[in-house]
Amino acid sequence: MSAARRVVILGSTGSIGRSALSVAAHLGSKLKVTGLAAGSSAKELWSQARAVKPAWLALADPAAAAWIKSQAAKSKGYQPRVLAGPEALVQLVQRAPADLVLTAVVGAVGLKPTLAAIERGRHIALANKETLVAAGALVSAAARRHRVRVLPVDSEHNAIFQCLEAVPNPAHVKRLVLTASGGPFRGRSAAQLKSVRVADALKHPTWAMGPKITVDSATLMNKGLEVIEAHWLFGLDYGRIDVVVHPQSVIHSMVETIDGSMLAQLGPTDMRLPIQHAFTWPEKTAHAMPALDLLALPALTFEAPDLRRFPCLALAYRAGRAGGSAPAALNAANEVAVEAFLKGRLSFTGIPALLAGVLSRFLTRPSSERSARNLDQVLAADAWGRRAAAEALAKKGKA
Repeated sequence: MSAARRVVILGSTGSIGRSALSVAAHLGSKLKVTGLAAGSSAKELWSQARAVKPAWLALADPAAAAWIKSQAAKSKGYQPRVLAGPEALVQLVQRAPADLVLTAVVGAVGLKPTLAAIERGRHIALANKETLVAAGALVSAAARRHRVRVLPVDSEHNAIFQCLEAVPNPAHVKRLVLTASGGPFRGRSAAQLKSVRVADALKHPTWAMGPKITVDSATLMNKGLEVIEAHWLFGLDYGRIDVVVHPQSVIHSMVETIDGSMLAQLGPTDMRLPIQHAFTWPEKTAHAMPALDLLALPALTFEAPDLRRFPCLALAYRAGRAGGSAPAALNAANEVAVEAFLKGRLSFTGIPALLAGVLSRFLTRPSSERSARNLDQVLAADAWGRRAAAEALAKKGKA
């Protein structure tokens, strides 16, 4: 890169955001962080801001933003502009100068700022899969209209992106194969899953992630959301997107071509690699991490996902194939269900049971209420999914 690439990081205090700042520090003068955003983690955001000195900061929580403003008033030399409130992330991507916006917030909250960034012509490094799950058609159309590249940061989609660079003709692609670790409960019986505790679900065997995505990994909903995301990123129908359980998490995903070749991307379980790839693409830059030691690897194994014990993956395929705003409703309900599980209000096996009921209800609605032709319809489906999940939780509490 000849000039420093300007980057805004949404969700800088989360696990992806922290890794992104580590990559930025490694890249040095090749990258300039112009904006940071968080929800309410004011102290960590202020610590990050003092280190990289972006001109713009944003917090969804007005009280947290007020605290940062008070700290900035006391500081000497560094005086960032601080945005606050529900629309702060949207305002940040509109105002901060940027070539690339990393969307690393968790959940459907990433949708509006991602669309706003695209409309301003900012390229997107996407680590918020819910954006494409909820509004894949809208985001894809907006990216084409504004000539914006959506660069995947999820390790699986980044792996496929890299493999597809070796297959320039889309007609030569037979299928995509997303790999899944299987989560912490791979091999457990249905009876054992009924007694799963929150602490158990948060112990991922190979990746260090935030609580929501870690629970999604345990239920295989994360992989289901990734299937929907892959559909929009790479333009393949659901019959050509498969999932295979690969417990070692060394092969991050694969592409099979029509001549029988299988292309795979291998790497350590470190999100800094796909983040750096997105930050520097289409160029390559040396990284500061230990190289993958092939001689030290365990045997690499593969198995089919168990859809009977982990039905969330099948639910995601069902929603994706139904199309419209069904994925938005399912994703919203899942966010409510996972939060309830983390708070002890719902059992682990209660998550897919609740989601199955919500999705079935949604698919009986009139077709006009299942459309996703505009943002209002997507947001309405999101709100419906949250209400339906909350209602199901309330009924369960009374039972």
